[in-house]
Amino acid sequence: MTGPPPARPGTEHAGGGEGEGEGRAGDDADVIARSLDEPELFAGLYDRHAPDIHRYAARRLGEGAADDITAETFLIAFRTRDRYDTARRLARPWLYGIAANLIGKHRRTEVRALKALARTGHDPVAASWSERSDDRLAVRAPLAGALASLSPGDRHVLLLVAWADLGYQEVADALRIPLGTVRSRLNRARRKVRESLTTDPAFTSAEQELTPSWTK
Repeated sequence: MTGPPPARPGTEHAGGGEGEGEGRAGDDADVIARSLDEPELFAGLYDRHAPDIHRYAARRLGEGAADDITAETFLIAFRTRDRYDTARRLARPWLYGIAANLIGKHRRTEVRALKALARTGHDPVAASWSERSDDRLAVRAPLAGALASLSPGDRHVLLLVAWADLGYQEVADALRIPLGTVRSRLNRARRKVRESLTTDPAFTSAEQELTPSWTK
C-alpha cells in the first residue's frame, strides 16, 4: 500500500455528498466541533490532512508502518475530538502530536533502520524511503547515523520542523511542551547533527536541504 488507507474514521454510516462538502469547507476547528453532532463530517479532516501525516510517518518508519500510524492517528483523533481546543483553528499540530506519540512507540524500529542506513545504505524497514524522490534526505547514510544518535525528544522536534514543516509554536503545541523547550531541543539537535556531518563530504548538500526548515 503506497498511500493513506481508504477507510476513514466516523464514515461507516456517512452518506457523503452535501455533508462531506460542508465539512471540507469549514476550518479544522469548525469541522471538529460540528462532527460531534454529525460524525460523518470528520471525513473532511481526514481528507485534508491524512496524506501529510502518512508521508511524515513513512519517512520515519517506512510505508508499511505509515499505513497503521495514519489510521490509528485519525482513529484516536476521532475518539478524542470532544476534548479538542477549538480555539486552535488548525488541527495539524494536534494530529502530528498524536502521530509523533505513536511513532515514539516504534523508536527502536526507527533507530535500528537509521543505524542500518548509516552502516550499509539499505535496510528493509526503510527501503520505501529510497523509492521516493522527495525523501532523498532520509537515505543519506551520514545523516541517518546522526539522526539515530539523537534522543527521542530531540529527534521529534527536529523532524517535525524539518520534515513536517511545523513552526516552533506548532511543535510546542503538538508535543505539549514549552516553546523554550522546543528551541533548546532544536538547537541541541542541530548542533549534534552538524558535529556528526562536519567530517563527511556530503555535509554541505545535506545542510542545504535541512537549513531552510531549521531557520524558518
